[in-house]
Amino acid sequence: MTPLSEWREDLKELASYQPYARRIYWTGANPFVMSYENLKERALAVYDYLPECQTMAMFSSIRDIKNKKVWQLRRLRSLGINGLSIGTESGDDFTLKLANKGYTAKDIIDQCRKLDEAGIEYYFVYMTGLAGKGNGYRNAINSAKVFSKVNPRFISVDSLTLFEGTELFEMAQSGEFVPAGEKERIKELQIFIQNLHLKVHLFANSLSNFYPTTAYLPRDKEIVISELQNIIDTVSEEEMAEYRKNLKTLG
Repeated sequence: MTPLSEWREDLKELASYQPYARRIYWTGANPFVMSYENLKERALAVYDYLPECQTMAMFSSIRDIKNKKVWQLRRLRSLGINGLSIGTESGDDFTLKLANKGYTAKDIIDQCRKLDEAGIEYYFVYMTGLAGKGNGYRNAINSAKVFSKVNPRFISVDSLTLFEGTELFEMAQSGEFVPAGEKERIKELQIFIQNLHLKVHLFANSLSNFYPTTAYLPRDKEIVISELQNIIDTVSEEEMAEYRKNLKTLG
């Protein structure tokens, strides 16, 4: 964790470039992992240098919310902390365990309801293919069921891409993990969208997605499902696989 003195130096430098900044993003893996007191201290420091700031967004894990009470979350919200990007990736217990996320589907519901109660907006990530070959349907159904019980402002969709040095890559090399095919992933996304029952912006337009698409649900549900079906029907598995094979980075 960056010492408070360094935090203040960074804020001082930022203020020299953007003294009237109204929204800032705390960088780092999961800044929300800090304790309530540390988050509060740093949020208060922001206003010493950026008095016009209204929103401080950051990455978070479901685990980071567990040790914070609702009254503490409300206080952090009143200090401007809002817009947590949560890398859920799934709402299916089997898949969460496979990915070593360290929490369950019930935890997602319980902790995000605390955020709802505190008035803190949050965003989810869903990852097609993460459950492995033959498990996409189950992952999509269970994840949509869980996500529909809370209120993410938007959901970003990525598709699993294995790179050397990652645990799942090594598991795939040894045969412990069998990656899902490309058409199965698109079908998984179809099922996920079909079973989402909430108003939410969905962005499946990162490089990891063979077919980039965005939608506002439920308004665009049938349109995007039809578009995805057209890709399944008209593009070969080989062409899709070649696209993923040629991905060297997702940045």
